[in-house]
Amino acid sequence: MRIVFFGSPAAALPSFRKLLQGGHSVDLVITQPDKPAGRGRRMTPSAVKAFAVEKGIPVLEPAKIRADETVLPRIREVRPDVHVVVAYGQIIPGPVIYWPRYHSLNVHFSLLPKYRGAAPVQRTVLNGDAGTGVTIIELNERMDEGDILAQVRTPVGPRETAAELEARLADMGADLLLQTIGGLGSITPVPQDDSQACPAPKIRKEDGRVDWSEAAAGIDRRVRALGQRPGVFTFFRGRRLEIHRGRVLETGGQGGRTGEVLAAGKDGLRVACGAGSVYLVEDLQPEGKHRMTAYGFFLGAKIQPGEYFG
Repeated sequence: MRIVFFGSPAAALPSFRKLLQGGHSVDLVITQPDKPAGRGRRMTPSAVKAFAVEKGIPVLEPAKIRADETVLPRIREVRPDVHVVVAYGQIIPGPVIYWPRYHSLNVHFSLLPKYRGAAPVQRTVLNGDAGTGVTIIELNERMDEGDILAQVRTPVGPRETAAELEARLADMGADLLLQTIGGLGSITPVPQDDSQACPAPKIRKEDGRVDWSEAAAGIDRRVRALGQRPGVFTFFRGRRLEIHRGRVLETGGQGGRTGEVLAAGKDGLRVACGAGSVYLVEDLQPEGKHRMTAYGFFLGAKIQPGEYFG
């Protein structure tokens, strides 16, 4: 089939690659514009754009696709049979959605109608869900509300991070996408049950702030869900401190007020949390410095008994 591919981050690449490997013709890619990244804030292309350029596939980068009048005429020139949308990052207007013969398919990383929105994988880990999956829907003009064409389920690993889960769902979604495209014309769409819907709104930077009065299990989920993006942080001696890795200690009830550094060892810093629980901070990053072990930070900062995070 002739396809226009809409996508931006690395999570969209498995589907992009699978389409090409499956013999389909991706004749145009639509992605987010280049954005500043890194300490130097250099303009950097999306992962999907970089891959498309490598393959010699034309790319469009509308800043606001709903207002860009050049997009639909360019799509008409390509004459696609179907659009494929994977983590594109913008709301696509109806005339674009419905122009191809088979309209537009969306690969969504949750079991819709659960977790409609921008952050389904992070919300899955943050909420401690035991399972999740991938859904292929017929895209419409409402956020993740299109009819379901296919779903596949998977358990969430007990220590799986959002980044690890997203990578796994991206691979699963690519396989499911290829199967779904092969069945277009014979698959009966199933409307979503709106009564079972729950949102997965975009994660804010402030969502990464640790509340040490929360039980250690909740803090652990926050680090696994948000540690890579947008980052999990607390404060120490008035300066920001990012937490990259840690775990719940089974031996709770060690006393101390929430946020208090109870002890330090080569395995990390033990911090008192809510409900008498304890969280072990293993890797962290002080403001303005590189990532390091928590024990290395303890030695360098000369942390004294009774000092607090938060």
